[in-house]
Amino acid sequence: MILVALSLLNSGVPLSMLCAVIGLAFAFFLIATVIRKSAGNERMRQISAAVQEGAKAYLNRQVVTISAIAVVIFLLLFFFRDHATAIGFVIGAFCSLSAGFIGMRIAVIANVRTTQAASQSRTAALRIAFNGGAVTGLLVVGLALLAVAIFYTVAGKMIGHDKAVPSLVGLALGASLISVFARLGGGIYTKAADVGADLVGKLEFGFEEDDPRNPATIADNVGDNVGDCAGMAADVFETYAVSLIGAILVGALTLAAEPAAIIYPFVLGGISVLGAICGVLFVNLARGKPAAVLMGAVITSAIVSAILFWPATHQLFPNGLTVAGVARSPTQLYFASLIGLVMTAVVVVITNYYTSMRYGPVQKIAHASETGPATNIIAGLAVGQHATALPVGFIGIAILLSFHFAGLYGIAIAVMSMLSMAGIIISLDSFGPITDNAGGIAVMSNLPKEVRKVTDELDAVGNTMKAVTKGYAIASAGLAALVLFGSYVKELRAHLVDSGKLAADQFFQFSLEDPKVIIGLFIGGLLPFIFTAFSMDAVGKAAGAVVREVRRQIQAKPGIRKRRCAK
Repeated sequence: MILVALSLLNSGVPLSMLCAVIGLAFAFFLIATVIRKSAGNERMRQISAAVQEGAKAYLNRQVVTISAIAVVIFLLLFFFRDHATAIGFVIGAFCSLSAGFIGMRIAVIANVRTTQAASQSRTAALRIAFNGGAVTGLLVVGLALLAVAIFYTVAGKMIGHDKAVPSLVGLALGASLISVFARLGGGIYTKAADVGADLVGKLEFGFEEDDPRNPATIADNVGDNVGDCAGMAADVFETYAVSLIGAILVGALTLAAEPAAIIYPFVLGGISVLGAICGVLFVNLARGKPAAVLMGAVITSAIVSAILFWPATHQLFPNGLTVAGVARSPTQLYFASLIGLVMTAVVVVITNYYTSMRYGPVQKIAHASETGPATNIIAGLAVGQHATALPVGFIGIAILLSFHFAGLYGIAIAVMSMLSMAGIIISLDSFGPITDNAGGIAVMSNLPKEVRKVTDELDAVGNTMKAVTKGYAIASAGLAALVLFGSYVKELRAHLVDSGKLAADQFFQFSLEDPKVIIGLFIGGLLPFIFTAFSMDAVGKAAGAVVREVRRQIQAKPGIRKRRCAK
């Protein structure tokens, strides 16, 4: 057992790289599989090409904007921090942008093929849409794990382990930069296009959903991709990378004498890549209702990961681990990792309950709509407020249990375990915009009602899947914030000790009795509201621009309104 443990200790990071490469190879296999499918008739290909053109134009503009800011940050890190951190910043930004860009490009290629497959069967359309989304999911976990593992290994050999671990912060910063722009910018774009298209097309001229006479229809479809595909990919990439780096920092700061504590997060990430691949294979082999098949993929991925976590944990920690002076058995560490998988399932179930048409909350909102828009808004807001209780409660339970099993390191492991499921969860998220676009292409191409019926059913499931992913992203980010806060306190204490401002055996207090801590909490609580206000202002301005452009085009060419689609 000791020899096996030593072997895994020495090869844990290389094995995680291998798993990441396998995940990326499988993603490119899925790309080839999707591209080989039929893209339908000429009209369908024209519409899909228009969506691709819009998405590409948006991302190109976004890259130009981000690059200007990234160059400034890189130079600041290079000259005022250290070279390794600056290089890590570039790597993190590049990999995050690549995951979102490639995934979105495949999504807009898969949409028209999903529409064509819907003319054959619901199962065929489901598989193409999910495979297109799975490319993004596998790219997120594969690139994030590979980037952190390679940078950690190379930097460790070049500048030493002690300097390599802190320099990982640069990689996390690069991923965070892309996340902010991709998630916020994509969200503003998609909501502005959606609002603008509805305000003029639906309300002023009575156009139906995805009516080709509405000049904003293509922009609306583009928004689904740049917001929910590229934006969410960058968001979860950042959370994944930050959580992995956070777990490494916690291990290095609190368990410096235990190298296995640093290797363990890499091993968990590598195993879950294999679990995600198993989930993708499940969708391609199983039959049944779309929602049940997709939930089965999540369960399959979690079960495979849970099974493989057991031997990996016991082999890496044959004698357990001492955390904060308390001995922890390998089984306790395994339970901490299991909590992350369970939390993923819990968030998926709760979000699915509050957003699926099959359950009471959505049906309640629909019933309230019978008495007018005011009661619909009231019911929707009420359900939304109710939906916050269960996730927060379970997050609290997860924190308590994981801390009970292995202290702050246990929480870090639970977070890493939860984020390691990102491969299959992001696949569900990207499934949403693909099916949404597929429905739009079916309408604009005047395909038979039977095709639209299939795409509408998949689109309804896709909307639920997008909500599930948002719940997962919020819950995982909440847990990750606690780990980052804990690692910040540990690193602050180490800095004070190194600088001679605090004795090594002196008690370090970071409590609510300190006014600076209270002020920091207030500022931290205020920032989301400030950013939300700026975001809503941006959406309003952009939506206004869309409204004015749609009105201009319809007034300039009044024949647009007379030209009706063939039924």
